[in-house]
Amino acid sequence: MPVSTSNYIYRMGTAPNTRAAVSQKNKVYGYAVGGSGFVQIGAISEFGTDESRTIDPVRGVGFGDQIAELVPGVTEPMTLTLNRTLLYTANIFQTVGYKAGIDGIARSLKHHRWPFDIKQELVISEISVQQDVGAGPNAQPASNPGGAPLNQYIFNPATTPIIAVKSLYTFFEGCWFESYNASYTSDAAMVAENSSVKVSDVIDGFSQYGEFIDTGLAPISANGQAGAGFSLRFASNSAAVIPVPV
Repeated sequence: MPVSTSNYIYRMGTAPNTRAAVSQKNKVYGYAVGGSGFVQIGAISEFGTDESRTIDPVRGVGFGDQIAELVPGVTEPMTLTLNRTLLYTANIFQTVGYKAGIDGIARSLKHHRWPFDIKQELVISEISVQQDVGAGPNAQPASNPGGAPLNQYIFNPATTPIIAVKSLYTFFEGCWFESYNASYTSDAAMVAENSSVKVSDVIDGFSQYGEFIDTGLAPISANGQAGAGFSLRFASNSAAVIPVPV
């Protein structure tokens, strides 16, 4: 059976509009059992991302204590922290698509045969959409808990104009649970499911990725023109020192 998003557990509440990001505006989706697409994973107590890579310094004998260049190594798989309150009819395995709990026999990580995807939406506050973002190219319409596009426009009686509900999408592809634990203790009634998830790839879902991805800070832009805001290491005269005005 599909995970229901119509009961009071998933009732939508208000969230403050600030320029600082707040956790109440972070929405996480998975392919719930029986669903036709992404469905919001409810009752999440913690969602976090963590990734790292080794940076190796290049030095030359006879050039003193000087780093010629820092060379990035390969990036380790991103790790997601996904902690959630256990529900009788929907455990964390069910919310990402596995036939577990009342939907099937999956009871252990060893029963998971296929990877899953997770979608994150960081809903942008109305004040930031109006004054900071505008029509930013990577700001997409927010979704409702069932995964369908949210009513894209809301009427703000204080300002009269119609305001678009925008969010930043991040897709975590090819995910596998690395660890899972749930504790039933005598001194606490609530049961929490704590898990760690490894991610194969991270994308925004719309852009083209590859060797020539535009990440910014390039000394030469895509049209062959000189870039802006790049490191002095890539300036035409890499030994140039900008004088400090006195």
